[in-house]
Amino acid sequence: MERPIDHCFDYQLIVQPTDIDAMGHANNVVYLRWVQEAAAAHWNQIANTEIHQRYAWVVLRHEIDYLMPAFENEELIASTWIGRHHGATSERFVQISNAASGKILANAKTTWCLLDAATLKAKRIDAAILEVFKSAS
Repeated sequence: MERPIDHCFDYQLIVQPTDIDAMGHANNVVYLRWVQEAAAAHWNQIANTEIHQRYAWVVLRHEIDYLMPAFENEELIASTWIGRHHGATSERFVQISNAASGKILANAKTTWCLLDAATLKAKRIDAAILEVFKSAS
């Protein structure tokens, strides 16, 4: 997965003591939480109040490749960007790296489904959403 240089949102985080598992590093479930936190932070930055009231997102699929462990108190960056979209679904990528070394710890690809916030039914990605994505570029 190649990170685009000019189409990313960076979400900073610090590995907390509660993130650590019996192996002494961040648990794999924590990476999933970071992926979702980065996606939410990005969406909250680019979408206005009206868009938030009209639409919601749910996850259909996560794919994560764990490359290196993260340890307590490490500063990390979760870089996220939007991929392709089709119908009601959109790809989002997240690359988690160590802030100090720049080493990539994990790569994730998530398929999200757009919902109408009132009915909670899948909604085709329309011009309003495409404009929000475009503003993120």
